[in-house]
Amino acid sequence: MDRAPTAGPSALDVIRDPSVSVYLLAASLSAVGMFLQAAALGKQVYDITDSELALGLLGLAEFLPALLLLPVTGSVADRFDRRRVGAIGFAVEVVTSVLFLAYAVTSPTSALPIVGVAVLFGSARAFVSPAVRSIPPLVAPDGGLPRVMAVYATTWQVGLILGPASSGLLYDLDPAVPYAASAACFTVAAVAVLSVKVRRRQVLTPRHLRTSWHHAMEGLQFVRGRPILFGAIALDMFAVLFGGAVALLPAIAEDRLHVGNIGYGWLRAAPGVGAVAISALLSIRPVRRRIGRVLLLVVAIFGAATVVLGVTRSYPVAFVALMVLAGADAVSVFIRTTIVPLATPDHMRGRVSAVENVFVGASNEVGAFESGVTSTLVGVGPAVVVGGVLTLAIVGIWYSRFPDLRNVDRFADVEAVGGCGAVSAPMEVSPAVERPP
Repeated sequence: MDRAPTAGPSALDVIRDPSVSVYLLAASLSAVGMFLQAAALGKQVYDITDSELALGLLGLAEFLPALLLLPVTGSVADRFDRRRVGAIGFAVEVVTSVLFLAYAVTSPTSALPIVGVAVLFGSARAFVSPAVRSIPPLVAPDGGLPRVMAVYATTWQVGLILGPASSGLLYDLDPAVPYAASAACFTVAAVAVLSVKVRRRQVLTPRHLRTSWHHAMEGLQFVRGRPILFGAIALDMFAVLFGGAVALLPAIAEDRLHVGNIGYGWLRAAPGVGAVAISALLSIRPVRRRIGRVLLLVVAIFGAATVVLGVTRSYPVAFVALMVLAGADAVSVFIRTTIVPLATPDHMRGRVSAVENVFVGASNEVGAFESGVTSTLVGVGPAVVVGGVLTLAIVGIWYSRFPDLRNVDRFADVEAVGGCGAVSAPMEVSPAVERPP
């Protein structure tokens, strides 16, 4: 990693910026609530069913809405104020947390209602993600988007620690308590995202243009037409699709490492520990040179650490392996989440983010389903090892098939390539978007 140039805002400048700080508050609370709830759901479903396949089905239930709603979610984020779309989505997530809580207090014996509510949560998240993730370019100081994305990744990863770590303690008190905490997080996130003041006006889809399949699918066409953008997003999808070992942590903790709820909670938090450490480093010294090769390298490290996790039966080794794979993934996420907005004009960021959300959702939730099915067939350990090996194979294929991505040196190169060629009709500027006082 090269030392960041003096030009542009520092990490401290970004954190102190009122527009950015309120956005980061909303994003971090959303992350805490989501990861807290996800860890509790995984533990509860496994306690009820004692089935790795059930864990996979839970992930699939959360992902499918993002895929099925793809023609709508991105278009909504481009047509309406993204802050309001995010706030409404967070409100629906509050409802899902309350439903999970209400079911948990009944001493449930079936996981089917949990899966049903997970579909509702996945639907809300399908609208929240493209809307909220398209806000940073509107609030970032001039020349500060890479720094904002690095700090954003750090706050997100803090949620990845606090959510799972607290889930074990709260779940030990009562299975319903984690859902109450998640509902509180989503409530504050909704209020915070509505309070965000933007520097740049959002470019809205004109009101006279009706939502159509063509308009919605322009995001997918845009991604497919740009090898750097498509390569970065697809690499993330396939790598984590095969390396989705985190979904199996309830089974790994109980069957291979033989630890209880608190041990499981900290194991689930281990990825956050590694990710926060690396994300904090990136906020101070972002990757600025040889970006494409760094991306491929860290995904290879992710795959190798996944293999170690599948082989070991030692809790400390598993904890370190999770830290390493998450730290590598944090670099990958930083690069991808910086490339996407730089390579996309504002009037398409909602639709492109919706496509990215499906790809990322596939890498997490479908990866969880794939891991659940594979572990049912061959066992938990071999399933994790196979996933890590396939991730390494994907890196080799991408190195050969995506030379444009491999040879990217600076983010400025991505911006130059991504800034050309609008697809949609001329857009209108939102009159409801404020500038900071």
